[in-house]
Amino acid sequence: MIPGGGQPNMQQLLQQAQKMQQDLANAQEELARTEVDGTAGGGLVKATVNGSGELRGLVIDPKAVDPDDTETLADLVVAAVQAANENAQTLQQEKLGPLTQGLGGMPGLPF
Repeated sequence: MIPGGGQPNMQQLLQQAQKMQQDLANAQEELARTEVDGTAGGGLVKATVNGSGELRGLVIDPKAVDPDDTETLADLVVAAVQAANENAQTLQQEKLGPLTQGLGGMPGLPF
């Protein structure tokens, strides 16, 4: 081993990896608790998902309900859920992006 250079301090690398892993776990927990909305039809349908993309709520304005046109209502629901999931993905990038960028260069990690 070359004193003062060449080889990184393995203990220091392990501590950094453990801290990054903890930071990532904390961010994922925060995402699971955070809710974001997506709307469609000018707000006639509102979907709420958590930061992980899990559907948590769906609100449909009675004006959107036409018994003779359930297809449009279904399209609005799908669009609202997709919008909410896009917002959740944006939130994921904001919370996890900086953490996972540091992991990308480490061999053996799936990022």
